[in-house]
Amino acid sequence: MDRKPPSRRARRFALIAALALIGLAAGHAVLWRAMADQLEAGWQNWVQLRRAHGWQVEHAPPVRGGWPLAATLSVDRLRLEGGAATLPGGVALNAQRAVLRVELPWLDRLEVALPGQQRLRIGDTEFPFTADTLTATVPLERDTLPSEAELTAERLRIGLPGGGIELASARLAVRGRASATEAEPALELVLFAEGLDLPPVAPRDPIARFGRRIATLSAELALSGPLPAGRAPAARAEAWRDGGGTLELRGLGLRWGPLGGLAAATLAFDEALQPMGAGTLRLSGAGEALEAMVDAGLVGRRAAATARGVLPLLSRPSAQDGTPEIEVPLTLEDRTLSLARIPVMRFAPLEWPR
Repeated sequence: MDRKPPSRRARRFALIAALALIGLAAGHAVLWRAMADQLEAGWQNWVQLRRAHGWQVEHAPPVRGGWPLAATLSVDRLRLEGGAATLPGGVALNAQRAVLRVELPWLDRLEVALPGQQRLRIGDTEFPFTADTLTATVPLERDTLPSEAELTAERLRIGLPGGGIELASARLAVRGRASATEAEPALELVLFAEGLDLPPVAPRDPIARFGRRIATLSAELALSGPLPAGRAPAARAEAWRDGGGTLELRGLGLRWGPLGGLAAATLAFDEALQPMGAGTLRLSGAGEALEAMVDAGLVGRRAAATARGVLPLLSRPSAQDGTPEIEVPLTLEDRTLSLARIPVMRFAPLEWPR
């Protein structure tokens, strides 16, 4: 049986559909080209701005990619160095590769990934690192620096002078306000990390009683007060202190073996530009923590004897599992940390670079 030829209406519909597909493809190609152009232009502007501020920036020619659903810019052999005016020795980053990415439909968000081997130098100390995933996400804001950023990491390995550490996962969110007043936070930071494996230690090391893995680590900080400009760290710290600046530790949590803690405090600088402040500490496993600090020489024998007598009086069963825990006030004054008015640790003076 012979097929009937397509009707005129069907042929017209097929032609319109084909033209629409061609138009969509052409429009998508134009959009991708514009995304790639803007991405590369933004990168070049950032490099010029860093160099104008005295930083050294070196890299291989950028390579475009990511078609069809994203625009990417791969930059190999990236070297960024500077900051010697505020930190002795400065800071340097040597990245095997940096990948900038903007994808549909989130055209207002930029992702920066660091795959491969990287090296970070702070002062005279170098930290090689690599990760299965290490990505920073920032909003794209016209003619201004991003006001917030989020960093995520999976299986991050960092080389330290005393041995390497490995972090299973972490998320760091940062938000800043350049025009913050005295009552507003100029910088907010939220961190949550899981599965931090420490370097091996000797069996007799005080740290060994807690184990090599820190199960969770969390922190929420808010830096209030206007941040003064300038290059001299001591002068900036003094101006920030005189302007009523404070560092609010809204929460610092730790779960490490038998030790669990949650602290909150408000910190500032005293007349000698040394940290001072007050807060509270809720702690489980306080006995183990005290003995480890005594073995490490961080707590004197006399203070330890006083603490051993006071801890049972302060302990209460926790509401979660009945584990004994204590909640005590803590103070930091004259470089001495005190728990319930008992001095437990004295810090070395904070030396400001000149």
